[in-house]
Amino acid sequence: MVDLVESLRSRLANGDALPAERQLADELGVKRHQLRNALKVLREEGELETPRGRGEGQSKRNGEMLAGRTNVLEVIELRLALEPFLARLAAVRATPLEISRIERAATTSPGADRGSTDLAFHRAVAAASGNALAADIYQIIRRVGSDIRLHIQQPVPHCPDRIRQRDLEHQAIAQAIRDRAPDRAETAMREHLIRVREQIMARMVPGSQQN
Repeated sequence: MVDLVESLRSRLANGDALPAERQLADELGVKRHQLRNALKVLREEGELETPRGRGEGQSKRNGEMLAGRTNVLEVIELRLALEPFLARLAAVRATPLEISRIERAATTSPGADRGSTDLAFHRAVAAASGNALAADIYQIIRRVGSDIRLHIQQPVPHCPDRIRQRDLEHQAIAQAIRDRAPDRAETAMREHLIRVREQIMARMVPGSQQN
C-alpha cells in the first residue's frame, strides 16, 4: 500500500493527469480496490481533490490550457493573493485531523522528494480552508505552475539549508493554524511566498546562485 501511494504521489508531483481508474490499475498492476484505497489516502492527505463529476485530470488540462498565456511570476503573484487568505481560513476552520495533516506535511522526511513535500503542505492548507471553490482554484494554479513550459531553465541545486529554511517557514504557518491565530497564519504564509518569489527571481538572473 505504501509503495502504491508513493507511486501515485510521484505522478501527481510530476504534473501527470491520472487516467480512468481501470486503466490506472492496469498500468500499475494492482487490483482496483487496492487503487481505490491508495487514492483515498491521498484525498485524506489533501494531495488529491475529490472528483465532483469530473475526471481526475481536469485541473491538469486546465493548467495546460492556461500555461501558454502566463508566466511563472504571474503564478506566484496569484498565489500571493490567494494562499495567505486560505491560511487565515484554515486557522479558523481546520479540523483537528486537518491540522495534523498540515503539521505532518510541514517537515520534509529524509529521502522525500522536496517538490512533493512542498505540494502536500500547501494542498493540505488549501483543503483545510473549508472553501471548496478556493481550494479548487488553488489546484488549478499549482497545475499551471507545474507545466513544463513554465519551468525555469536554470536547475535548482540540492540545498539542505534551503530545505530546512522552507520547513521552518511551513512549521510557522502550521503552528499559527494550530494556535487558531488567523492573522499570524496569514502573515506567515505571505512572508513564505515572498521568499519563494525572491528565489524564483534570483534563478531568472543568469549566473545567479541559490543560497
